[in-house]
Amino acid sequence: MKRHAWKRWVGAAAATGFLGACSAVPLYGNPVSADLKQPPANLFEVDWWTPLVEPPAWEYEPRELATPAVDPDSGRVIALTRDGYIRGVSAGGKVEWSFKTGNRFTAGALVHEGIAYVPAGDGFLYALDARKGELKWKYQAGEALGTTPVLAGGFVLVASEADTLFAVERETGKWAWQYRRDPPSGFTIQGFSTPVVKDGTVYLGFSDGYLVALDADKGTAKWERSLAGGATEFLDVDATPVVDDAGRLYVTSYQGGLFALSTETGEVEWNYAVSGLTSLTSRGELLFATGEGRLDAYLSENGRLLWSLNLGERAGRAPVFARGMLLVPNHRSLLFVDPRTGQSRMAWNPGDGISAAPRVEGSTAYILSNNGYLYALHLRGGGG
Repeated sequence: MKRHAWKRWVGAAAATGFLGACSAVPLYGNPVSADLKQPPANLFEVDWWTPLVEPPAWEYEPRELATPAVDPDSGRVIALTRDGYIRGVSAGGKVEWSFKTGNRFTAGALVHEGIAYVPAGDGFLYALDARKGELKWKYQAGEALGTTPVLAGGFVLVASEADTLFAVERETGKWAWQYRRDPPSGFTIQGFSTPVVKDGTVYLGFSDGYLVALDADKGTAKWERSLAGGATEFLDVDATPVVDDAGRLYVTSYQGGLFALSTETGEVEWNYAVSGLTSLTSRGELLFATGEGRLDAYLSENGRLLWSLNLGERAGRAPVFARGMLLVPNHRSLLFVDPRTGQSRMAWNPGDGISAAPRVEGSTAYILSNNGYLYALHLRGGGG
């Protein structure tokens, strides 16, 4: 393990062309490397960073896919890395404990009431004491788990990479119910829909192109809706659904585009047909969707496209709204995008790029870079 670094580094925004391609955005660098050019004006500060992974020899294009989690009581960060370790990192950046699992991670943990629920690639759901890293229980799903766990009453829900949703008891880790769909025979897209729970119903997308509403207590289907539009491959509904207070459900389909549906019946209210969308987030009356080569903004009322940012050949992962800016990882870097206009203000690459979505708590963004460094950024804002 490399030594812990206690530093403070200033990052910034820079002028770019309106709706320009990602390649036109100034790319600023890594505070660990003194030889890289640093930005000229303040947009954020790096409060601290710490290395978590000792890179193996001859590793090609490392990827860290798990968003860091934060214990709301202590500020402790739970980081899951490609070497199979779960680590508890203090609010100041010191590694306090570690727990070894059998494989890498696709999604981040959930921390609730001092317990970290961890979806692991070795097929286990772990429940650990977030303070000490001690195992409380583990459930053997037998399938690599691919989504951040969510709570539904007394259950923890987590979906596998093989299209199975598991519900286990929060206190004991015992199996309660599961719902499975058979993956399609054709090609699929890497990525998995995280379940969303609203008023006793679980909403979840699957790689066969279906969006499903389930009873949260029993796991029985309330309705199922195909969003594939007659396609035969790349059918995935991988976005985490968004549910508003008016009883409307929003989701993306790789083939079908952006959809608004009734939460009660699954009937489609409107659809913006564009291929390649894989993730979605909302803010007020706006929806922000990312996918292959694009970041879009839509009106939630009718699906009208407001602007589209060309990401070039890069695929944007789940966007995060923070301090008036959209933070968008695209493997190569983290983009800072003005949500009013779609203008890219800057791109930041702390080494080997960023694939996992940031975790934002107040004015702090926790970022796990592809080279296995954990960063805490103090955001200064500057967007819409």
